[in-house]
Amino acid sequence: MSRRVSIFGATGSVGQNTVDLIGRDPDAYDVVVLTGAGNIKQLAEDAIRLRADMAVTADEARLDELRAALAGSGVEAAAGEAALLEAADRPADWIMSAIVGAAGLAPGFRALRHGTTLALANKESLVTAGPLLLAEARANGAEILPVDSEHSAVFQGLVGEDIAAVERIIITASGGGLRDWPVEALASATPEDAGAHPNWDMGQRITIDSASMFNKAMELIETKEFFGVPAAKIEAVIHPQSIVHALVGFVDGALMAHLGAPDMRHAIGYALHHPDRRHLPVSRIDLAQIATLEFYAPCDIRYPALKIARAVMETGGKAGCIFNAAKETALDGFLAGRIGFMDMSGIVEGTLDAISSKTSLSIAPNTLEDVLNTDHMARDMAWAQIEQHQT
Repeated sequence: MSRRVSIFGATGSVGQNTVDLIGRDPDAYDVVVLTGAGNIKQLAEDAIRLRADMAVTADEARLDELRAALAGSGVEAAAGEAALLEAADRPADWIMSAIVGAAGLAPGFRALRHGTTLALANKESLVTAGPLLLAEARANGAEILPVDSEHSAVFQGLVGEDIAAVERIIITASGGGLRDWPVEALASATPEDAGAHPNWDMGQRITIDSASMFNKAMELIETKEFFGVPAAKIEAVIHPQSIVHALVGFVDGALMAHLGAPDMRHAIGYALHHPDRRHLPVSRIDLAQIATLEFYAPCDIRYPALKIARAVMETGGKAGCIFNAAKETALDGFLAGRIGFMDMSGIVEGTLDAISSKTSLSIAPNTLEDVLNTDHMARDMAWAQIEQHQT
């Protein structure tokens, strides 16, 4: 019997890698839903090729375009936020949550209500609402599997191990496309400069987040939330080759490392076939050819996002939600040319400080609605910070 799968965020880099894996063995899967945003052509082509029941674009204004692209295929077309939630209600055994940003939060929550397996590539879900998301999964007998390469590596390193025996978790970072720039030159970096990654093929926003290390800051917070490990036990280290994705250290001094070529299909495939391991069409690493693996500590001046993330982890509560919303807004400001590359961390820190002067950040949101309200408030505050920066 074929396995029912849905891919939320199918036209992004993670979604396309998931489409690739499923498309290699189409008879093994019954594709329920594919969703996307602006790339209607890709969404329609993939939905037709994978014989999906339904394709959804988040942009309501593109519904007619999607319908036209699907004409005669038998694939149902829908658009908008309500359609995304209805799609998440459609029964599936496995759902890829790869919508970028806070927009992926509500569909993920909705899918968990049905006790499905949620392959989580959406960083924002755990950062903004980790305790709520994990509680929702427990309440409905659902399973969440990490798809970030780093968290998948940690997850695999913990198979058969007692979390109480974990002494440290080390998350690796490539350092991003600007890692070799002089620190004093970073303020002049453009979106084009920051949007070129030396190792990974990712979308523009996450590639820029890699250059600023905001993506790694998010992953530190994710690690704390998903694995329940104290912030003091979580480390980040620069590893330019992107071969070692994470390491788990135990109380006996042992370090278990996960190595693999920089290819998201490693983590996606592990989640797709879990608990089994199956052949994946990824490069096999040749250690003799690589010869050397480098590691060094990140510089706080170059990567202030990491210091902010540590404060967020210590605070808990709604701090993660504010951090993410301010980070996304600061990136919007950078892409629009309203602030510089090194100004983004100041916007995030200023937003956290401004909101903490009015309310306690350590008070956790109780519902998804609380999370979304906090998200909206933080975005408004971050834009105010951007406006102040420009004056």
